[in-house]
Amino acid sequence: MPTGMCTDPIASMTTEFATVAAAAPVPTSSSAGTPALLQLIWLASPALPIGGFSYSEGLEAAIEHGLAHDEHSAAEWLVNQLHLTQSRGDMAVLAPMITAWQARDDTRLEALSQWVHATRESAELRLQSEQMGRSMLEWLRNQDAIDDDTIALCNRWVPTYPLMFALALSRTGAPLEQCLQTYAFGWAENMVQAAIKSVPLGQNSGQRILTQLAHHIAPAVSHALQMTDDTRQAFSPMLAILSAQHETQYSRLFRS
Repeated sequence: MPTGMCTDPIASMTTEFATVAAAAPVPTSSSAGTPALLQLIWLASPALPIGGFSYSEGLEAAIEHGLAHDEHSAAEWLVNQLHLTQSRGDMAVLAPMITAWQARDDTRLEALSQWVHATRESAELRLQSEQMGRSMLEWLRNQDAIDDDTIALCNRWVPTYPLMFALALSRTGAPLEQCLQTYAFGWAENMVQAAIKSVPLGQNSGQRILTQLAHHIAPAVSHALQMTDDTRQAFSPMLAILSAQHETQYSRLFRS
């Protein structure tokens, strides 16, 4: 064997990796150099520290009233919630928010932010939107993803979750359809975990519900993208009533 040739393949691989890593540019922030797909997966993760796991969005109250009591009824409740509230409301407002953030249209953002505030139909839903929004803003700040002027602007409007999630999505450069799919799947995962804990259900039941929700996400996103300022809505009276009743529910696991 020629003198100087490395005889240890592991050592050779380690040396090669170190050389490549040293030559790679060092990103200046969490998203710099990160492909859009990885950023979307990151934002959809239940591990994102914004507190989504602590809310059931009325599901726990529905369980208390017997409206969701097994795998089938829980799946039906969540599919209906996806189409009747998320697709027509928060997902519908998310798309123009992303576009407005990319164009830095502050007037448009303020109007959309006011719409979100006006559509929180109970104290719990309002507190959820504000808490998750502030946590999302703090996460973006810790990632060095936004400047001080943007932080001040968001705090002036009261940073709701849709507004802050739209800001995070706007930075990925991904198409609107993929951005809304990310939001919807993240919502679906959190809600399925809430169903598993509160119905209660097994993990396999949860995966079957998540499969059903995944099949409905594409049409829900398509519908959301067709909504306009005149057709976008937040009208789900039963959900609002259940959310209000949850405030005084005797035994509960979740904050909403």
